[in-house]
Amino acid sequence: MQFRTTIDIKPFEQRIDHTQPILSLGSCFANNIAERLAEAKFQIVASPTGILFNPESIAAALNRFDALSRGDKGAIPSAEELSHSGSRWFSFDFHSDFSCSQADKALALMQQGVERGARALSNAKVVIITFGTAFVYRHKCSGEVVANCHKQPQSLFLREMLSANEIATQYISLLQGPLSDKQVKFTISPVRHLSDGLEDNSLSKAILRLAIETIKRSCHNAIYFPAYEIMMDELRDYRFYAEDMTHPSVVAVDYIWQRFAESAFSPQTLKANQQIERIVKATHHRPFDAQSNEHKAFCRTMIEKCELIEQQYRPIKMTEEKEFFNTYL
Repeated sequence: MQFRTTIDIKPFEQRIDHTQPILSLGSCFANNIAERLAEAKFQIVASPTGILFNPESIAAALNRFDALSRGDKGAIPSAEELSHSGSRWFSFDFHSDFSCSQADKALALMQQGVERGARALSNAKVVIITFGTAFVYRHKCSGEVVANCHKQPQSLFLREMLSANEIATQYISLLQGPLSDKQVKFTISPVRHLSDGLEDNSLSKAILRLAIETIKRSCHNAIYFPAYEIMMDELRDYRFYAEDMTHPSVVAVDYIWQRFAESAFSPQTLKANQQIERIVKATHHRPFDAQSNEHKAFCRTMIEKCELIEQQYRPIKMTEEKEFFNTYL
């Protein structure tokens, strides 16, 4: 007997491997997957301007990166974009991680983020986009959708819901323009936005799913990975949630990563990932006797394995791991 349903996920037609630079944008779940990719030694840049929850803000970031990569200096953040509240300087286009008590430092962080994003977009062969919510907050003065409200009074914003057609139109333009030469993998964040209410959260996720399906039908380079469906159906139990009962637990993220890997990577890439994972885990173990001959021999073996991986799976670099084991020799 089967006591749960398992989603049948077709392997990606174009697999991802370690030779392909990756840009990941979107919600906090995008960072979860990006962390797994980074641990597996993929060339990935994640959230250059911080976590972005709604499709319009993600699209704005992509357009900004594209403009700068084409030499438009107007895409570089300027002092006019900064706002000030209490002791913090911030921009409504950036996550609060980029806010600072000094305006020049905040601006420098934002400029570095956009420059990093422009380079990553130019180099990327794969772009992973994770939508979190179809709800947006529009600033009443500027009329622009903000990426982050920075805990400003709610009276400053209008809350709206994007339509599936609005989202699809914007992204079809992107996939036929600056993203036309890239594999674009869409996901929907499994994090429930309980502040929207359960009914509106369900409606929001449905709109995002419909928008992605419309994009897929218009763009050959778009694919959808069902992270949201895995969480809602395969992992439909509160034991797979963190303490806030909203975010997936570590076990849930690990499982979704496993399903992603099965779909996204070739057998050779999966084999490389397994070898890398074993070595990375070895760096987390505290030796019983760091000065013993046995431990030194173990470290030499690990360094040899690192070098073998670098030879077999270029351009993987195991620099940090080799340095770690070398500290005991």
